[in-house]
Formats: sequence, C-alpha cells, structure tokens
Amino acid sequence: MTPDPEPTLRFPTSLGTSSATEIRLLGQDLAQDLMGKVGFGELAFWLVAMRRPTPGEVRVFESVLVALADHGFTPTAITARVTYLSAPDSVQGAMAAGLLGGGSRFLGVTEDCGQFLAATLAAHEGELPDTEAGWDDMAAEAIRAQKAAGKFVPGLGHPNHKDGDPRTPVLIGIAQEEGLRGPHLRLFEAIGRMSGPILGRNLPLNGAGVCGAALADLGLPTDLLRGFALLARSAGLLGQIAEEKRRPIAQDIYMTVDRHAVYVAPGEAPNA
Repeated sequence: MTPDPEPTLRFPTSLGTSSATEIRLLGQDLAQDLMGKVGFGELAFWLVAMRRPTPGEVRVFESVLVALADHGFTPTAITARVTYLSAPDSVQGAMAAGLLGGGSRFLGVTEDCGQFLAATLAAHEGELPDTEAGWDDMAAEAIRAQKAAGKFVPGLGHPNHKDGDPRTPVLIGIAQEEGLRGPHLRLFEAIGRMSGPILGRNLPLNGAGVCGAALADLGLPTDLLRGFALLARSAGLLGQIAEEKRRPIAQDIYMTVDRHAVYVAPGEAPNA
C-alpha cells in the first residue's frame, strides 16, 4: 500500500508574502501598486483594518500620529536617550526601551480612553442621543460610575496643559470637517463638559484621550489603540535619539542623578 503523501503545510495570511520575483502585500504588488502610491499612514491603517481608508480617514488617522509623535522630555524620551548612552551600538535597544515605557500614564491613555468610551456606548440601551443634552446625560452617568468605583476617567487631565490641551479642539475640528466626528468623540466632548459639575473641578480633555476617541470612531479595534500610539511615538523616539547624537544630554541626566544619590537606611525618612 502506498503511504499517504505528507500534507502540504499552509500558513494563511492576508498581509505579506514573497517569491523569487515579487513581494505581495495586502493582495497588491508591493513594488508596482504600493510604493510611491500609498503613504505610510494609509498603509498602517490598511494593514490593521484590512480595508483601504478614505482620504478623510487618512487625514484624521495621520493627525493622530502627528499628535502623539513627541511631547518633549517625557519618560519615554529620557529612557531612549539614556539607553542610547549606555549602548550606542544598539539603536533598536534605545527605541525599544522608549516604547516599553508606553503605559497607563503615558501613551496608554489613548487605548484606555477608547475602550472606556466604547464600553460606555455598548452598555447604553436604546438609540444613541441626538442632542447635546442627551450626550451630557450619558457622560454624567459614566463619570459618576467611575467616581463611585474609585477610578479615574481616562482622557481627563494633563500635567502641563491645565487650561486645555491644544491638540484636542484641533483633532475634533478635523474629524468634523471630514464627517468623522462620531459617537466616541461626541461622548468624549460631553465628558469634558460634565466633568467639572460632577467631579468638582475642571479637568481638560487631553490629547491622548481625544486620539483614542478619534481612532475608535474610525472603526479601529480599541484593544490595538496603544499600538497606534507606539507607532506614532516611534518617530518621536528616533528623533530624540538623532538629537542625542547631535546635542547629547543623557550623560548629564545620568551624572546629575548619580552624583546626588544619598544612602538612606531602610525605614528612615528620605529627607531625614
């Protein structure tokens, strides 16, 4: 009896494949159909959503990437610079170190806010509001629930922009111009209006949060939104490393901390 032939291995993908003569990506010929014809932001959207975005969607999406690319000497930037100081032969290490710092306080708010808004909308019974007052009621209920649970409302507040994050109204305006100001952004705006009366203090809607709302309105998976924030910050970190090569400050950061280190016995007050 002839033995059965070995089964042909198959690893299906809708992304990239290559042969001896061509590279295929998203069902397109990479060299002929995409290079020079598709922007990087458009391609990044397409790779995740599995559909080619409209020009309006590209404009909103790339506005988010620009908004999140760099925000000064944040922990992610400092980490990348100091890691580059320690291992200048490993740009990838410095980049990775900076990206690993994207969490619940920096960059991760984009995903946290998108998921919070999506969950609030999913829990709403009946039709979504068609008036500002209706959105305010939904927002007020969501804020009260977070307050009762002892949790922060993602996307509220900023350590520097106490009187308003300059990115927030601009991104909302771009989404409005492109007809993409959807329920996540509308709810987010309402949270901004209702946070003061309920929490007792006015907190600005921050840029990371509005980016999460805008990405969610584009239909992108909310559990991947942190990835888009990291994609944006990759450009900023590369810029930080390039500037570190031109005008280094990492050595000063290291020496400042090291030369001011003071031994404190366990249990002793730090300033004793």
